[in-house]
Amino acid sequence: MMSENPNDRDPRRVSPHPVLTAYYRDEAGHRRFLTRLFDDTASQYDRISDLMSLGSGAWYRRYALRRAGLTEGMKVLDVAVGTGAFASAAMTIVGPWGSVVGVDPSTGMLAQAHKKLGIRLSQGVAEALPFRDEHFDFTTMGYALRHVADLRSMFAEHFRVLRRGGTLLIVDFTRPRSRVGLGVGRFYLKVVVSWMARLGTGGKEARLLVRYCWDTLEHLVTSETILAAMTSSGFVNVRRVGWFGILSEYVGRKP
Repeated sequence: MMSENPNDRDPRRVSPHPVLTAYYRDEAGHRRFLTRLFDDTASQYDRISDLMSLGSGAWYRRYALRRAGLTEGMKVLDVAVGTGAFASAAMTIVGPWGSVVGVDPSTGMLAQAHKKLGIRLSQGVAEALPFRDEHFDFTTMGYALRHVADLRSMFAEHFRVLRRGGTLLIVDFTRPRSRVGLGVGRFYLKVVVSWMARLGTGGKEARLLVRYCWDTLEHLVTSETILAAMTSSGFVNVRRVGWFGILSEYVGRKP
């Protein structure tokens, strides 16, 4: 697959992925492709997610949020809210005295989240959040870091909307470092999950989503690059927790 890394053109820009020319040709095409992909798969997304996680997603999201420091009464922004999986987990933790707000560029995903959650939702992208400065105690983004155009812009926006002392939690896949791990991950997502998605939904869009998920993961920048982008955006106490060689939690605090 031919690809071009946009960081080679602009050293100030840190993209988590190259231009995946099998799907789009430039950043404008990337935006259009993602909007169409997530709009088309919104009604199937929860099932596909459950297949990928073998049904463990709900308890893991609550566990990750609590470990990162989310507690009762906090005001949370879930960026790239999707169908609301992380937002739903956050709601069970912050309780009635807290609040959860979601933002996503996909109207299809926002419609699904609205049906499930009934929380405040806004349309927007991670690199230009439609919220005022220092408004949230906690921000999170689940499995969407691979889709942003520029890590530094995205982290700068999280930093801007967080209050002093606020926390950012990013959860996403990690590119396996070993050849064996890479092969197992590729087989699981591109063969096993794709096959299950085909049986479960019968949609070509679902298979495209799974295939694209693996391709973004396979070309993802290193964890060190992600942590450096967080630090350069002002976050302190930055850390990564890895799971099974294919999942990462990135946590940072606004001083």
